[in-house]
Amino acid sequence: QVQLVESGGGLVQAGGSLRLSCVASGRSFSNAAVGWFRQTPGKERAFVSTISRGGGRSDYAESVKGRFTISRDNAKNTVYLQMSSLTPEDTAVYYCAARETPYSDGYYYDTFQYNHWGQGTQVTVSS
Repeated sequence: QVQLVESGGGLVQAGGSLRLSCVASGRSFSNAAVGWFRQTPGKERAFVSTISRGGGRSDYAESVKGRFTISRDNAKNTVYLQMSSLTPEDTAVYYCAARETPYSDGYYYDTFQYNHWGQGTQVTVSS
């Protein structure tokens, strides 16, 4: 079983930056694709970014391209989401998710494709 714990959320002014971390325990992270999603009240959880198990492939939602960067350090069982040029529209609870991919270097965009989730971390961007 993989346990995921997000951290790094908080309150930041528009234009500022935050770095979220997702730390895995219980099993090695190195064979898992990881995704970041975000959710606001009354809305479905939305895709933000994803990265392959080795870190060589990644993708982003259009709304965050050029502002967010996903990366991972498998030696530390950690995936990061560096967020810059934040706007109030980025305010949400951010979740990381993982899916074991021992036979592929793929990544995934949909919530149903992931089977491990963290508890979320709140990001609030003030105007």
